[in-house]
This record gives sequence, C-alpha cells and structure tokens, in this order.
Amino acid sequence: ICEQLLAAEQNTYHNTLLALRGFCSLHTQDHHGALQDFQKVIEHDSPHPNSCIKALCGRGLIRISGGSNYLTALDYITACQLKLEETIFTIKSYVPWNQRGLLLKVLQEEGQMMLQKKRYPGGSSVSFQKKETGPCTFLTLKVDAPGVFQLASLLVELDSSDEASRLLCADALYQMGRGEEAHKVLSLALSRNPQRAPVLARLALLQLKRGFVYDGNQLLKRVIRIGDSSCLLPILDIFQDEDRKLLQSHCRWRALAILKGKQEGAAIKEAIAHLSFAIIAAGGYAEDCLLTRARCYGRLGQMKTAIFDFNAILKEDPRNVQALSGRGFIHLALRQQKEAVQDLISALKVEAGAVIPAILSLKPETQGLVTGWLLQHGRAALTELVATKDLPREETLGDLLTMAKALTKICKAAQHHIFYTDVLMAKGRHQEALKHLQEAFGHCPAQDFARARLAVLQLQGKNMAGAAAPLSALARRDEKDLAFLLNFVDTKQQQLLAQAAAQEGKVLTKGHHYEKALGYHTLAVLASRDSPRYLRRRAACLMHLKKYDRARKDMEKVIQGHGCNSPKTQAGDHCSQGFLLLALAEEEAAVQHYMEALRLDEPLALGAITNCPGREALTQTFHRVAQCNLEKQRYEEAWKITDYGLKIDKSTELQKLKTRLKREALSCSIH
Repeated sequence: ICEQLLAAEQNTYHNTLLALRGFCSLHTQDHHGALQDFQKVIEHDSPHPNSCIKALCGRGLIRISGGSNYLTALDYITACQLKLEETIFTIKSYVPWNQRGLLLKVLQEEGQMMLQKKRYPGGSSVSFQKKETGPCTFLTLKVDAPGVFQLASLLVELDSSDEASRLLCADALYQMGRGEEAHKVLSLALSRNPQRAPVLARLALLQLKRGFVYDGNQLLKRVIRIGDSSCLLPILDIFQDEDRKLLQSHCRWRALAILKGKQEGAAIKEAIAHLSFAIIAAGGYAEDCLLTRARCYGRLGQMKTAIFDFNAILKEDPRNVQALSGRGFIHLALRQQKEAVQDLISALKVEAGAVIPAILSLKPETQGLVTGWLLQHGRAALTELVATKDLPREETLGDLLTMAKALTKICKAAQHHIFYTDVLMAKGRHQEALKHLQEAFGHCPAQDFARARLAVLQLQGKNMAGAAAPLSALARRDEKDLAFLLNFVDTKQQQLLAQAAAQEGKVLTKGHHYEKALGYHTLAVLASRDSPRYLRRRAACLMHLKKYDRARKDMEKVIQGHGCNSPKTQAGDHCSQGFLLLALAEEEAAVQHYMEALRLDEPLALGAITNCPGREALTQTFHRVAQCNLEKQRYEEAWKITDYGLKIDKSTELQKLKTRLKREALSCSIH
C-alpha cells in the first residue's frame, strides 16, 4: 500500500509513507531497505516532525543490530528532544514487544556512559554533527546531561517500575544542577526499595551537599549495613569534583571521630567503611585514609589486608615513612623477620626521627624483638662489610650508622652502644667511637664488653597465649566468624586448641554449665575439623539444652564417618541418634537406628536403651511403627521391626502383632 501511494501522482504524506514503509521493511528483516527510507525522511530539507521521530526510532533499532549502540542512543535522544510523547507512542506502536527489553537496556547503558564521560564525540559522531543540521543535530558533550535526562524520562515513561531508569534520571538532573528534583526522584525510588545501596549513596551525597550532615551520616550508615561499598564506583564518574572532595573529607572526618571514641571491633569496622568511602571518593588513592585504614585492619588482626593498603601507598610514594614503618610492624606481628627489618631500616634511612617514637610506643617485649632483629641484621652486615671490603662501603656504613644510632635511642642496652661504637670504628671515626664508649660504659670498661662486641645476639620471641576463652565466647555468638578466624591458625595449633577447648567444655558440662560448655565444644569441633569425638560431646551438650535438631545433625556427621570405628562405638552412636529422633517425633527413623545398634552390638544397645528412653517406652514405639508398616502391607519390614522390638522387651502387644503377621501373610516370604 505504501509503495502504491508513493508512486501515485499526488505526492502527499511523502515522509509519513516513507517512515511507514521503513518499519514494514524492518519487520520483514530488510534492514537495508528500511535504512534507506529512514535516511530519506531524516535528511529531507523540511522533514515532518512526527515522521522524523518514527525514522529516528527505526534507524536506532537497525543500529542496535549493527552494534552501534551509541548511535542508537543519539537517535532516541534526538527523537525525545523533538517530541517526547510522540517518541513514546512510536516505541509502543512500532517497536515489537520482544525487542523493547533490549532497546531499553541499551539506552540505559549508553545514557549512563554518557553521564560518566566514557563516550567521546570523535569519529563518526563528529562527521554526523557537521553534516546534519536542523532538528536532528547531534548533541555534543555540553548538552549530554539534558539529552540524557530526556532519554531517562522516556525510559521512565515506558517502565515506571524500573529502578535503573529512575537512577539515570536522577543522575542527569544532578549534572544539570537540579539537585532538589534529583532528591525527589531518589526519595521515590527509596520508598519502593529501602535497601538499595545505589539509591542511598546518591541521597547521602545530596544531603551532604545541602548541608544536612546528620541525614547524610544516617544514609551512609545504611549503606555500610548493606555492605555494598562498590555502589560508589560508578557514581563517582557522575559526581562533580567538589562533591567528591566533600564526600571524601566528610567520610574521613567521620572515621577519625569514630576512632577517637571506643576502640571496639564494631567501631573500628565502621571507621574502615567510612575510610573506604573516602578512598573511593578520592579516586582510589588517599594517603592519609589508606594509612588510617591499614592501622585499623591491623587492630582487627587482618594483617594481609593492612599490608595491601600500605603497598598501595608505597607504590605511589616509595619513601613514605609512615607506610614503611607501618608495614614493618605488620610483618613483625606476623613474625616475618626479613621483611620487617627491611621495611624498618628503609624508614629509618628516610626519617629516623619519625620511626623511633613509633617503635617506643610498642610494648616492651615487642620493642625487644624489633631491636634484636635490627641488631642482628646490622651486626651481620657490618661483619660482612669489614671482612670483604666491599666498594659501596661508605653508603652501607652510613645506613648502619643511622640504624645503630636509632638503637641507642630506643634502648640503652650495652650491645647497642657497642654496635654503635663498632660502626664508628669501621668508618674510621675512632675518636668519636672512644668518646661514645666512655660515655656509655665509663673510662674503664670491663674486658668482657670488648669481647661481646664480636658476639652475635639472637632473640627468640614466641609467646603464644591460649585463646580458648574468647574464641568459645565467639562460638556462642557466630560460628561462621569463628570458622573464618581459625583459617589463620596452623594445623598443630588448631589441634592443641581443640584439646584445650574440649577439656574445658567437659569440666563445664559436669558442672551443668551447658550454655558456656557449648561454646567450648563448638570451638573443639571447628578446630578439629569435625572430629567425631568432639561432635559426640557437642551433641550430648545440645541434648541437655534440648536443642535436638542441632544435636541430630552432629550425630549424622559422626555416623557418616563410620568406617574404622568398632561395632561397639557405632552402636552407641546409633542409639544416641535414635534418642534424638524420638525427641523430634521422627519415630520411624529412630526405630531404624535402634535396629542397627542392636545388630551391631546387642548388649551395649540394650544397656543404652534401658538408661534412656527405657525399654517399655521404646517397645511401644516399635509397636506403632510396625503396626503402620502392617497397614501399608509391608509385611517384611513389619516383621523385622517386631522381631527387633521383642529383643528389647517381650511385649504382649508385639507378640500379638507377630502372631497377626503370621496369620495375614501366610502366602508371603517374610524371612
């Protein structure tokens, strides 16, 4: 029809017909023909606006199939600027429903990249801008935000429930300087989903920008509770520089304020979260924030994470004294002597005056470990240097002199003064060496001091304190966190820890302190990697606490690990599991475990049954389960259960049931 009308002599509605024919060709997969029609409409000297919008929408669809998503977005932005309502109508009327989802996703992604300045106006888009004028002019970077706002408005109209479209709309309004409107859009999005970190983070920035510090803090705390700090990364490309600096300074100030208060684990973790926000806002590098965060990780015992932050600083500034000394102290805590000495010496070479107070702030035993390692390294280097007469003598001696002088200021020990004297002598400064020796030891030092200068001192600092009590307390609160922490304990230490915890748990259980004992038993189970012995003890403790389901799970693990255990041990486990299943009203499963126990070791099983739950009570359970199997015509299973039940107690009811089974199943093989 379109072709006939276009071929008619009376050439009316020419652009409209071309646009319609273009969509006809598009639906029949004739992209080349469709593109020709759309181009004719767009390039017309005086195009009809509605037809031009249809042509732009159609050409945008074709460009998606060709992988030109950016040009697709430009077409739809231009269409929206011509007439938003007509663009919405065109999409709903002409774009197939099964293509709209892809179209909306492409427009969202391209709009976001435009706001983040990840698109550039080079290449084909520049020529497009130069060639085309009028209503279809390409939007340059200066009008990206208004154009994206038009695009986001289109997306919101097409799907009002889509959060990504609303965020795109809010981001565009923000870049246009319309913060209040952006706030309204975000508040509406938050009312629909209060736990969305991307929405909360944007609102926090807007509140800080408006001067509402308290509200901004509360929003940031909600982001922290959600645990999605990565939501800031894409937003930072949209934030203006002054707002990024505002967020950075605020988060840094907030972290320092928290750290001035109580030094508890939760407070330190909150401070770390704020510091992380500040670092992200700074573009990934903020020296003071990285330093503070690394120290916080050190307080929490997250040594490897702390080293990562120190490394980030040293990558940018290899001579940063605080980072060098901080990383040295982390290596010290990890007992990594070589790395600790290397970092501390590097820091002393740069600025000894800043490192010495830091070392003096450590505990006395830790100070002794530091000075011992430094002295050991220095003595070895000095001995090698004097023996080999290396060429870079002066530089090395200068470093050793700096270290020796620092040692004398850290600790007035005799060996430090002797080491300092030896370095002065190696440098040929004999008078200074003599003067220092006399000042340190007097004018008549004993002969053993002279001999001691040639000795190598070794210090060993392996003071390992038991951590069963705090770890058992953690076990009662959060088993997963305890399991995570035990990854940092080597196998031998875990074994010792499990033994100590199990012993303490046993003592507490005897004293009827079951809740406290449970923490120790849990620690023993985790530290031993589910040792059957400790699982049995925890299951027994859980029985006393009437936590039968958890106890059943422990016994399941024990029974699954049966292999080399003796029949007696296995029988006892099955009896325990049977009792737990009875407590959980799972009678059929309980009967199966008691039968297995009787099969493995009948005397032991009967003794256990007598103690708990009692022969008469269990026999009644066997009778009920056997009766149920009989009603379901499972004669063989009913006979088996009845037979085992009679081993427990010669119950009259079971004997009658056995007689009935013989009578009703004469034609069945039940043996």
